[in-house]
Amino acid sequence: FFFVHLSLRNRCRCHLLTMSLPIGASRIVSRALVRQGFGRSGACPSISSGGSTSTSTSRTAALRRPLTTAKPQQPPPPPPSATATNSIKDAKTRAGTGNMEGLDGSSNGGVAMSMIPRGPVSWASLGLVAVAAASAVAYYQIERERRLENAMGKIVSTGKPAIGGEWSLIDLDGNLVTNRTFEGKWTLLYFGFARCPDICPSEMVKVGKVMDTLAEQHPELAKNLQPIFVSVDPARDSLKALKGYGEDFHPSYVFLTGSPEQVQKMAKKYRVYVSKADETEDGDYLVDHSIVIYFHDDQGDLADCFTQSMRPSDVVEKIVERMTFVPTY
Repeated sequence: FFFVHLSLRNRCRCHLLTMSLPIGASRIVSRALVRQGFGRSGACPSISSGGSTSTSTSRTAALRRPLTTAKPQQPPPPPPSATATNSIKDAKTRAGTGNMEGLDGSSNGGVAMSMIPRGPVSWASLGLVAVAAASAVAYYQIERERRLENAMGKIVSTGKPAIGGEWSLIDLDGNLVTNRTFEGKWTLLYFGFARCPDICPSEMVKVGKVMDTLAEQHPELAKNLQPIFVSVDPARDSLKALKGYGEDFHPSYVFLTGSPEQVQKMAKKYRVYVSKADETEDGDYLVDHSIVIYFHDDQGDLADCFTQSMRPSDVVEKIVERMTFVPTY
Protein backbone atom coordinates (compact mmCIF):
# COMPACT_ATOMS: atom_id res chain seq x y z
CA PHE A 1 0.00 0.00 0.00
CA PHE A 2 2.99 2.35 0.46
CA PHE A 3 3.82 2.12 -3.22
CA VAL A 4 0.20 2.60 -4.13
CA HIS A 5 -0.16 5.86 -2.24
CA LEU A 6 3.05 7.25 -3.89
CA SER A 7 1.59 6.75 -7.35
CA LEU A 8 -2.06 7.77 -6.79
CA ARG A 9 -1.64 10.87 -9.00
CA ASN A 10 -0.74 8.86 -12.07
CA ARG A 11 -3.30 6.31 -13.16
CA CYS A 12 -1.00 4.67 -15.62
CA ARG A 13 1.66 4.21 -13.03
CA CYS A 14 -0.98 2.81 -10.68
CA HIS A 15 -1.93 0.22 -13.26
CA LEU A 16 1.65 -0.70 -13.79
CA LEU A 17 2.11 -0.99 -10.08
CA THR A 18 -0.83 -3.34 -9.75
CA MET A 19 0.58 -5.42 -12.61
CA SER A 20 3.80 -5.84 -10.70
CA LEU A 21 2.00 -7.12 -7.60
CA PRO A 22 0.73 -10.66 -7.07
CA ILE A 23 -2.86 -11.43 -8.04
CA GLY A 24 -4.26 -11.32 -4.52
CA ALA A 25 -2.48 -8.09 -3.65
CA SER A 26 -3.43 -6.48 -6.94
CA ARG A 27 -7.13 -7.13 -6.22
CA ILE A 28 -6.87 -5.44 -2.85
CA VAL A 29 -5.07 -2.43 -4.40
CA SER A 30 -7.62 -2.15 -7.20
CA ARG A 31 -10.48 -2.11 -4.72
CA ALA A 32 -8.76 0.64 -2.74
CA LEU A 33 -8.29 2.70 -5.90
CA VAL A 34 -11.94 2.30 -6.84
CA ARG A 35 -13.01 3.56 -3.42
CA GLN A 36 -10.76 6.64 -3.90
CA GLY A 37 -12.28 7.40 -7.30
CA PHE A 38 -9.45 6.08 -9.49
CA GLY A 39 -9.74 3.50 -12.27
CA ARG A 40 -13.43 4.25 -12.99
CA SER A 41 -12.65 5.68 -16.49
CA GLY A 42 -11.14 3.69 -19.35
CA ALA A 43 -7.56 2.38 -19.27
CA CYS A 44 -4.62 4.69 -19.88
CA PRO A 45 -3.97 5.11 -23.65
CA SER A 46 -0.29 4.51 -23.30
CA ILE A 47 -0.91 1.21 -21.69
CA SER A 48 -4.02 0.04 -23.54
CA SER A 49 -2.23 0.54 -26.88
CA GLY A 50 0.46 -1.94 -26.02
CA GLY A 51 -0.07 -5.65 -26.44
CA SER A 52 1.53 -6.50 -23.15
CA THR A 53 -0.92 -4.45 -21.18
CA SER A 54 -4.17 -6.07 -22.46
CA THR A 55 -3.99 -8.75 -19.83
CA SER A 56 -3.61 -6.12 -17.11
CA THR A 57 -6.55 -4.16 -18.51
CA SER A 58 -8.78 -7.24 -18.52
CA ARG A 59 -7.78 -7.98 -14.97
CA THR A 60 -8.58 -4.43 -13.95
CA ALA A 61 -11.95 -4.56 -15.69
CA ALA A 62 -12.72 -7.83 -13.91
CA LEU A 63 -11.84 -6.24 -10.59
CA ARG A 64 -14.15 -3.32 -11.33
CA ARG A 65 -17.15 -5.66 -11.60
CA PRO A 66 -19.06 -6.15 -8.32
CA LEU A 67 -18.15 -9.26 -6.39
CA THR A 68 -21.78 -10.21 -5.75
CA THR A 69 -24.84 -9.93 -7.94
CA ALA A 70 -27.57 -7.75 -6.46
CA LYS A 71 -30.92 -9.52 -5.97
CA PRO A 72 -33.85 -8.05 -7.87
CA GLN A 73 -36.08 -5.95 -5.66
CA GLN A 74 -39.28 -7.74 -4.68
CA PRO A 75 -42.51 -5.87 -5.40
CA PRO A 76 -44.43 -4.71 -2.28
CA PRO A 77 -47.28 -6.99 -1.14
CA PRO A 78 -50.71 -5.96 -2.39
CA PRO A 79 -53.03 -4.23 0.12
CA PRO A 80 -55.61 -6.52 1.85
CA SER A 81 -58.85 -6.79 -0.04
CA ALA A 82 -62.31 -6.01 1.37
CA THR A 83 -63.11 -9.74 1.62
CA ALA A 84 -60.05 -10.40 3.78
CA THR A 85 -60.91 -7.43 5.99
CA ASN A 86 -64.43 -8.70 6.50
CA SER A 87 -63.12 -12.19 7.29
CA ILE A 88 -60.83 -10.79 9.97
CA LYS A 89 -63.67 -8.73 11.42
CA ASP A 90 -66.03 -11.72 11.33
CA ALA A 91 -63.52 -13.77 13.27
CA LYS A 92 -64.06 -11.46 16.28
CA THR A 93 -66.86 -13.43 17.85
CA ARG A 94 -68.21 -13.78 21.34
CA ALA A 95 -66.57 -16.75 23.00
CA GLY A 96 -68.70 -19.87 22.86
CA THR A 97 -71.55 -18.35 20.78
CA GLY A 98 -70.46 -19.43 17.30
CA ASN A 99 -71.89 -16.18 15.90
CA MET A 100 -69.59 -14.96 13.13
CA GLU A 101 -71.24 -11.54 12.80
CA GLY A 102 -68.95 -8.56 13.08
CA LEU A 103 -69.03 -5.81 15.59
CA ASP A 104 -71.71 -4.03 13.55
CA GLY A 105 -73.92 -7.12 13.39
CA SER A 106 -73.25 -7.75 9.66
CA SER A 107 -71.88 -10.90 8.10
CA ASN A 108 -70.42 -11.89 4.74
CA GLY A 109 -73.22 -11.94 2.24
CA GLY A 110 -75.81 -12.13 4.99
CA VAL A 111 -74.78 -15.71 5.79
CA ALA A 112 -73.39 -16.57 9.20
CA MET A 113 -70.21 -18.66 9.02
CA SER A 114 -69.56 -20.91 12.00
CA MET A 115 -65.79 -20.99 12.52
CA ILE A 116 -66.03 -21.29 16.30
CA PRO A 117 -68.32 -24.12 17.54
CA ARG A 118 -71.17 -23.22 19.86
CA GLY A 119 -70.40 -23.90 23.50
CA PRO A 120 -71.95 -26.99 25.18
CA VAL A 121 -73.72 -24.91 27.87
CA SER A 122 -76.45 -22.38 27.09
CA TRP A 123 -79.38 -20.80 28.90
CA ALA A 124 -81.81 -23.13 27.13
CA SER A 125 -79.89 -26.24 28.21
CA LEU A 126 -79.68 -24.94 31.78
CA GLY A 127 -83.45 -24.39 31.81
CA LEU A 128 -84.07 -27.93 30.57
CA VAL A 129 -81.76 -29.33 33.23
CA ALA A 130 -83.60 -27.36 35.95
CA VAL A 131 -87.01 -28.61 34.78
CA ALA A 132 -85.77 -32.19 34.57
CA ALA A 133 -84.26 -31.96 38.06
CA ALA A 134 -87.48 -30.55 39.56
CA SER A 135 -89.54 -33.29 37.88
CA ALA A 136 -87.17 -35.97 39.14
CA VAL A 137 -87.37 -34.65 42.71
CA ALA A 138 -91.18 -34.49 42.61
CA TYR A 139 -91.42 -37.98 41.17
CA TYR A 140 -89.02 -39.30 43.79
CA GLN A 141 -91.06 -37.84 46.64
CA ILE A 142 -94.35 -39.18 45.30
CA GLU A 143 -92.89 -42.61 44.61
CA ARG A 144 -91.26 -42.73 48.03
CA GLU A 145 -94.54 -41.92 49.77
CA ARG A 146 -96.37 -44.56 47.76
CA ARG A 147 -93.81 -47.19 48.59
CA LEU A 148 -94.01 -46.34 52.27
CA GLU A 149 -97.78 -46.66 52.19
CA ASN A 150 -97.57 -49.95 50.31
CA ALA A 151 -95.03 -51.24 52.81
CA MET A 152 -97.29 -50.24 55.68
CA GLY A 153 -100.21 -52.00 54.02
CA LYS A 154 -98.21 -55.22 53.73
CA ILE A 155 -97.34 -55.37 57.42
CA VAL A 156 -98.98 -58.36 59.01
CA SER A 157 -100.13 -57.81 62.56
CA THR A 158 -102.00 -59.91 65.04
CA GLY A 159 -104.97 -58.85 67.11
CA LYS A 160 -107.36 -55.98 66.47
CA PRO A 161 -106.44 -52.27 66.48
CA ALA A 162 -107.94 -50.18 69.26
CA ILE A 163 -109.90 -48.10 66.73
CA GLY A 164 -113.66 -48.10 66.39
CA GLY A 165 -116.30 -49.69 68.54
CA GLU A 166 -119.96 -49.22 69.36
CA TRP A 167 -121.58 -46.02 68.12
CA SER A 168 -125.05 -44.69 67.21
CA LEU A 169 -126.14 -41.71 65.04
CA ILE A 170 -129.10 -40.72 62.83
CA ASP A 171 -129.37 -40.62 59.04
CA LEU A 172 -131.00 -37.97 56.83
CA ASP A 173 -134.42 -39.53 57.38
CA GLY A 174 -134.05 -39.33 61.16
CA ASN A 175 -133.60 -43.06 61.58
CA LEU A 176 -131.24 -44.46 64.21
CA VAL A 177 -128.12 -45.99 62.71
CA THR A 178 -125.51 -48.00 64.64
CA ASN A 179 -122.38 -49.86 63.81
CA ARG A 180 -124.46 -53.06 63.52
CA THR A 181 -126.60 -51.56 60.78
CA PHE A 182 -123.87 -52.25 58.19
CA GLU A 183 -122.94 -55.77 59.24
CA GLY A 184 -122.39 -57.96 56.20
CA LYS A 185 -121.08 -55.01 54.17
CA TRP A 186 -117.69 -53.41 53.79
CA THR A 187 -117.69 -49.70 54.63
CA LEU A 188 -115.66 -46.58 53.81
CA LEU A 189 -116.03 -44.18 56.77
CA TYR A 190 -115.01 -40.52 56.51
CA PHE A 191 -115.31 -37.68 59.08
CA GLY A 192 -115.91 -34.13 57.79
CA PHE A 193 -118.30 -31.16 57.79
CA ALA A 194 -120.55 -29.59 55.21
CA ARG A 195 -118.88 -26.15 55.23
CA CYS A 196 -115.41 -27.49 54.56
CA PRO A 197 -114.01 -25.39 51.69
CA ASP A 198 -111.66 -27.82 49.97
CA ILE A 199 -110.36 -30.94 51.73
CA CYS A 200 -113.64 -32.67 52.51
CA PRO A 201 -115.07 -32.24 48.98
CA SER A 202 -111.81 -33.50 47.49
CA GLU A 203 -111.83 -36.66 49.62
CA MET A 204 -115.48 -37.33 48.97
CA VAL A 205 -114.99 -36.97 45.23
CA LYS A 206 -112.11 -39.43 45.48
CA VAL A 207 -114.39 -41.97 47.21
CA GLY A 208 -116.97 -41.43 44.45
CA LYS A 209 -114.33 -42.24 41.81
CA VAL A 210 -113.42 -45.37 43.74
CA MET A 211 -117.07 -46.49 43.74
CA ASP A 212 -117.43 -45.84 40.00
CA THR A 213 -114.23 -47.75 39.21
CA LEU A 214 -115.32 -50.72 41.30
CA ALA A 215 -118.78 -50.68 39.71
CA GLU A 216 -117.14 -50.88 36.28
CA GLN A 217 -114.36 -53.36 36.99
CA HIS A 218 -115.68 -55.30 40.01
CA PRO A 219 -119.47 -54.86 40.18
CA GLU A 220 -119.93 -57.59 42.77
CA LEU A 221 -117.49 -55.87 45.12
CA ALA A 222 -119.08 -52.46 44.54
CA LYS A 223 -122.49 -53.82 45.61
CA ASN A 224 -121.00 -54.95 48.90
CA LEU A 225 -119.25 -51.65 49.70
CA GLN A 226 -120.94 -48.74 51.50
CA PRO A 227 -119.45 -45.20 51.79
CA ILE A 228 -120.43 -43.28 54.96
CA PHE A 229 -120.01 -39.59 55.84
CA VAL A 230 -120.09 -38.54 59.52
CA SER A 231 -120.38 -34.84 60.35
CA VAL A 232 -118.03 -33.48 63.01
CA ASP A 233 -119.93 -30.18 63.11
CA PRO A 234 -123.39 -31.19 64.39
CA ALA A 235 -124.16 -27.65 65.55
CA ARG A 236 -124.39 -26.42 61.96
CA ASP A 237 -124.83 -29.63 59.95
CA SER A 238 -128.53 -30.18 60.34
CA LEU A 239 -130.40 -32.84 58.36
CA LYS A 240 -131.51 -30.21 55.87
CA ALA A 241 -128.00 -28.89 55.42
CA LEU A 242 -126.62 -32.39 54.90
CA LYS A 243 -129.30 -33.20 52.32
CA GLY A 244 -128.31 -30.21 50.24
CA TYR A 245 -124.63 -31.02 50.70
CA GLY A 246 -125.08 -34.65 49.67
CA GLU A 247 -126.57 -33.74 46.31
CA ASP A 248 -123.11 -32.82 45.00
CA PHE A 249 -121.53 -36.21 45.64
CA HIS A 250 -121.90 -39.88 44.85
CA PRO A 251 -125.49 -41.15 45.34
CA SER A 252 -124.38 -44.20 47.31
CA TYR A 253 -123.23 -42.04 50.27
CA VAL A 254 -124.94 -42.35 53.64
CA PHE A 255 -124.80 -39.10 55.64
CA LEU A 256 -124.91 -39.35 59.44
CA THR A 257 -125.05 -36.81 62.26
CA GLY A 258 -126.25 -36.66 65.85
CA SER A 259 -125.94 -34.71 69.02
CA PRO A 260 -122.58 -33.14 69.88
CA GLU A 261 -122.08 -35.79 72.57
CA GLN A 262 -122.75 -38.66 70.14
CA VAL A 263 -120.41 -37.25 67.52
CA GLN A 264 -117.69 -36.53 70.07
CA LYS A 265 -117.93 -40.03 71.51
CA MET A 266 -117.63 -41.67 68.08
CA ALA A 267 -114.73 -39.40 67.03
CA LYS A 268 -112.88 -40.35 70.19
CA LYS A 269 -113.24 -44.05 69.45
CA TYR A 270 -111.76 -43.56 65.99
CA ARG A 271 -108.93 -41.31 67.27
CA VAL A 272 -110.20 -38.43 65.11
CA TYR A 273 -108.83 -35.00 65.95
CA VAL A 274 -111.57 -32.31 65.96
CA SER A 275 -111.11 -28.64 66.86
CA LYS A 276 -112.60 -25.25 65.98
CA ALA A 277 -110.33 -22.89 64.03
CA ASP A 278 -110.43 -19.32 62.66
CA GLU A 279 -113.59 -18.37 64.51
CA THR A 280 -114.83 -14.89 63.58
CA GLU A 281 -116.83 -12.31 65.55
CA ASP A 282 -120.09 -13.30 63.87
CA GLY A 283 -119.68 -16.92 65.01
CA ASP A 284 -118.44 -18.45 61.73
CA TYR A 285 -115.55 -20.88 61.98
CA LEU A 286 -113.74 -23.78 60.38
CA VAL A 287 -113.13 -27.22 61.86
CA ASP A 288 -109.73 -28.87 61.91
CA HIS A 289 -110.01 -32.65 61.79
CA SER A 290 -108.14 -35.77 60.77
CA ILE A 291 -108.17 -36.62 57.07
CA VAL A 292 -108.46 -40.40 57.01
CA ILE A 293 -110.80 -42.86 55.28
CA TYR A 294 -111.44 -45.89 57.48
CA PHE A 295 -112.03 -49.17 55.63
CA HIS A 296 -114.01 -51.80 57.57
CA ASP A 297 -114.63 -55.41 56.67
CA ASP A 298 -118.02 -57.08 56.65
CA GLN A 299 -117.66 -57.85 60.36
CA GLY A 300 -117.23 -54.20 61.27
CA ASP A 301 -113.54 -54.56 62.04
CA LEU A 302 -110.99 -52.08 60.71
CA ALA A 303 -109.27 -53.53 57.64
CA ASP A 304 -107.21 -50.55 56.41
CA CYS A 305 -106.82 -46.76 56.39
CA PHE A 306 -106.43 -44.55 53.33
CA THR A 307 -104.64 -41.22 53.64
CA GLN A 308 -105.13 -38.02 51.68
CA SER A 309 -102.08 -38.60 49.47
CA MET A 310 -103.41 -41.85 48.01
CA ARG A 311 -104.86 -41.77 44.54
CA PRO A 312 -108.21 -43.38 43.65
CA SER A 313 -106.42 -46.16 41.77
CA ASP A 314 -104.34 -46.96 44.85
CA VAL A 315 -107.47 -47.13 47.01
CA VAL A 316 -109.19 -49.41 44.49
CA GLU A 317 -106.20 -51.72 44.46
CA LYS A 318 -106.19 -51.95 48.26
CA ILE A 319 -109.95 -52.57 48.44
CA VAL A 320 -109.86 -55.33 45.82
CA GLU A 321 -106.92 -56.95 47.57
CA ARG A 322 -108.69 -56.94 50.94
CA MET A 323 -112.11 -57.97 49.72
CA THR A 324 -110.79 -60.86 47.62
CA PHE A 325 -108.31 -62.11 50.19
CA VAL A 326 -108.83 -65.74 51.17
CA PRO A 327 -107.06 -66.68 54.40
CA THR A 328 -105.33 -70.05 54.64
CA TYR A 329 -105.30 -71.95 57.93
